[in-house]
Amino acid sequence: MKRIVFIVCVLCHIACVFGQAKNDAGFLPVSTPEAQGVSSVGIAAFLDGAKELTGLEMHGFVLLRHGKTIAKAAWKPYETSNKHTLYSVSKSFTATAIGLAIHDGKLKLSDKVISFFPDDLPGNISPYLAQLCIRDLLTMTMGQNPEPAYTGFDNWVKPALAGPVINEPGTRFLYNNLGPFLLSAILQKVTGQKIIDYLRPGLFEPLGITDVDYETNPQGINVGGYGLRLSVESMAKFGQLYLQKGKWNGRQLIPEDWVTEATKIQIDQGPSWVPAAAKQTSDWSQGYGYFFWRCNHNAYRADGAMGQFIVVMPEQDAVVAITSNTSDMQAELNLVWKYLLPAMKSAALPENPAAQAGLKKKIAALKLPGLQSVKSEVEYELTGKTFALENNPLKLQKISFWLDIDSPWKFILTDSTEHSFTMGEPGFVDGLTDMPGPSLTAGAKNSQQGLAPFKIAISTGFSRPHTIDFMVRYVESVHTQLYRITATGKEEIVLEIPDAIDTKKKVVIKGTLVK
Repeated sequence: MKRIVFIVCVLCHIACVFGQAKNDAGFLPVSTPEAQGVSSVGIAAFLDGAKELTGLEMHGFVLLRHGKTIAKAAWKPYETSNKHTLYSVSKSFTATAIGLAIHDGKLKLSDKVISFFPDDLPGNISPYLAQLCIRDLLTMTMGQNPEPAYTGFDNWVKPALAGPVINEPGTRFLYNNLGPFLLSAILQKVTGQKIIDYLRPGLFEPLGITDVDYETNPQGINVGGYGLRLSVESMAKFGQLYLQKGKWNGRQLIPEDWVTEATKIQIDQGPSWVPAAAKQTSDWSQGYGYFFWRCNHNAYRADGAMGQFIVVMPEQDAVVAITSNTSDMQAELNLVWKYLLPAMKSAALPENPAAQAGLKKKIAALKLPGLQSVKSEVEYELTGKTFALENNPLKLQKISFWLDIDSPWKFILTDSTEHSFTMGEPGFVDGLTDMPGPSLTAGAKNSQQGLAPFKIAISTGFSRPHTIDFMVRYVESVHTQLYRITATGKEEIVLEIPDAIDTKKKVVIKGTLVK
């Protein structure tokens, strides 16, 4: 009997150690919605609302309540575990790094910005530039208007500091990417590490965030205001860490006072001309902290272009993480307030197996549409041929087409190197490419260089005779490219590609058969 008790104790100890190891690695327990006081019907209504909202393309969604995962969804070909471009959600991680550096005694909020860049200062240092400090960068009140162009240079710091500071720092809000970049550069100066490396031992590793990367500028500095890529699951864990006042599994990863300061109103950023009624409904008029936005319903959020959100709801003890593509971010947030907020109750609800099964089935069926196909012989018209491309802004030189017996059809685009795209239909075919896709920050010189090959999913369609369409989804980003190739003759083609920044515009390139 004693032996049995001993074995049971040993097994329990091992289980506890194993469970703690999983927790230390960022494991979040899973629960039913009802057990955490949330209606499965309400979550399903949120998913239906997202489907019906014109212009919203959802990619990933995670809902946490009381520290447990109660819903997790991805719209195929996206996955919740894949990295995803966060755009300005990156700023909240930059602020976190600055908070840790302040806690480590490497920085102070009152430190003057010019003190870190003695070799990059303009010839004439204005009084306002001399006054500019770390806190002004964190609150988007650096006093420049407009934000000066700086990303087209090899050294981003010089043109950034050369821009006139026309308003007293700390007094007027102007949303920008320059302040976060300067903070990233400052942090690298005082720690000798990029933000991504500085955050790894104290933040990413305890949270179990391993699949992460961050764009850098030509100087090797993480760009600060955008460019971080991690999964929607990792976004949710970051939100949960803030909800828990910086504590994770008994460890204080972020100082509690920093969490409080970063997420409260530091400046009223709403324009004075916005009517009071509009201010009450807009989630962009509730105040701004240190790279965190205040929300309606006493919530706050990390916020990235085209619908990337980490919404922290302290009163509901909940976190909502979303990756998506939309031009109406307020409408997307309104779905949270309309469906998820009222679905959260103060106590556990009776289990609802039928609703839970329906929600599970709905999540399993989520997918984004591919291209529709008709019969076409264009593959055979193009196979084995190479076409030289006319001069074009994308600097593409040629395109080649191949169809082997034992492998799918593919085309190869060449600029300074070859980029292969493997085709297949119906549905999407997974692949990799080292060709950067569309980006809102395509003008940021070299910032996407050096990243790992990009995961893509490709759908092929034949919309009309002699034409083949390729939908290339960069599934680690917000963006999709639609290529159209038309054989206009035996020796000519026309290639249509979306513009790298404004994907509604087309770059049309003619190609001539290489003899």
